[in-house]
Parts: sequence; C-alpha cells; structure tokens
Amino acid sequence: MTVVHVPGKESGHIMLYALSTCGWCRKTRELLEELGVAYDYEYVDLLRGADRERAVREISVWNPGVSFPTLVLDEKKSIIGFKENDIREAVGK
Repeated sequence: MTVVHVPGKESGHIMLYALSTCGWCRKTRELLEELGVAYDYEYVDLLRGADRERAVREISVWNPGVSFPTLVLDEKKSIIGFKENDIREAVGK
C-alpha cells in the first residue's frame, strides 16, 4: 500500500500515518472525513521493506516514539494520538 489521497476541501497538506487495525487511527480518519478536508494517509503496518523504513523515518521526525495515529500538518506541526479538539482547531473547524 502507498499513500492514499482522500479528496475534500483544501486545508493545507495533511498527512496521517496510521495502522489499519488501530481504533484511534480510524477515529482520526472519520473526523477528517466529517470535517470534509482533503488529506493523505498511509497504513504503516501494511508496508514492507524499504517503504516501511521510509515511513518510520518520516514519522520519527515528528514523533520519536513512532506511535499512532501521527498527523502531520503542512510539515510544520504534528498531532500525536486522537485529539479531537486539536485536530478541529488545526484544520480550521
């Protein structure tokens, strides 16, 4: 699996690193979809080899603990975990 784009209202570049089996990751995706914003996501647990290594390196820049979900906004800010109010505020809702 590679990065998947979900269309919606442009609200800057939003990248979600998630696990396919993570309930908090699912809730984060549901919230982004409810807010109607465009975002990209990648299920890190479904990646293999070099793709997985790349994703872990990218996540560790924003979240050294490499926990999920990790949401990166405009390559300037990250939100670690499902923090509904922080996510709403960050995407302008």
